[in-house]
Amino acid sequence: MNSEFYSDVVEAGGLAAALERSAVDLRVPLVLVPGRKGIPDSVGIATTAPGRLPLDVFPRTEGRAFQVVGRARHVDIVTGVTRELRDVVEAGAAWGAGTTVPRMREALPFLQFDPIAEAHERGPAAAVSAQWDRLKGKAAGAPSFPEFGLVVEAAHAEPRLRQLFPFASHWTLAFSSCTGRPYHDEVAIAPYRGGQYLVLRHPNTGVLGEVPTAAEAVALALAHLPDSVGPAVAGFTDRPD
Repeated sequence: MNSEFYSDVVEAGGLAAALERSAVDLRVPLVLVPGRKGIPDSVGIATTAPGRLPLDVFPRTEGRAFQVVGRARHVDIVTGVTRELRDVVEAGAAWGAGTTVPRMREALPFLQFDPIAEAHERGPAAAVSAQWDRLKGKAAGAPSFPEFGLVVEAAHAEPRLRQLFPFASHWTLAFSSCTGRPYHDEVAIAPYRGGQYLVLRHPNTGVLGEVPTAAEAVALALAHLPDSVGPAVAGFTDRPD
């Protein structure tokens, strides 16, 4: 660890010791655990909240900055960067105690939250439903591109696609069998202004066909959806293609 950026941490005997010292000064309970494998000098802050993993904390190397990452069900729920140990301790205490996302958002402005963080914490089905709502809102906010809205509506009407985690990349609608990154996209549909729809194996590659309506695009996507694909699972999957 670079003493130029982290003199207080080095003087304390390392990041864990520095966090413990800061927690005592702040009178905040904190339980530390080993950090993430492969990340030098990282520390974890334990949690008793069901579904949550320890809050990962690690110093960056390019300057003084502490990175924090809170995961639940293998999805990044909160992330943030701060120069202050105090911020890390307060975030760790809130995360560890199971503080709700809205309360954390109010109290800890340096943190960033997944737009559907609360849904992710409730499980994959809730995350899928919330993500569909987000995309419907995105479609409603783009009246000049009705083709996108039509394909979102048509895809949501199909039970096999509705159970997958949808996401949009450059207005291409893709369907993942997992709720976390990296997504495992099973099939995708790219609408074009004027009414043409390109069905793809992946959001940007693997053309499967081109059709003139959203309904036909969804039907073609379903025809190429593997039979083994079921409801989206939490986090990510390393299942090969």
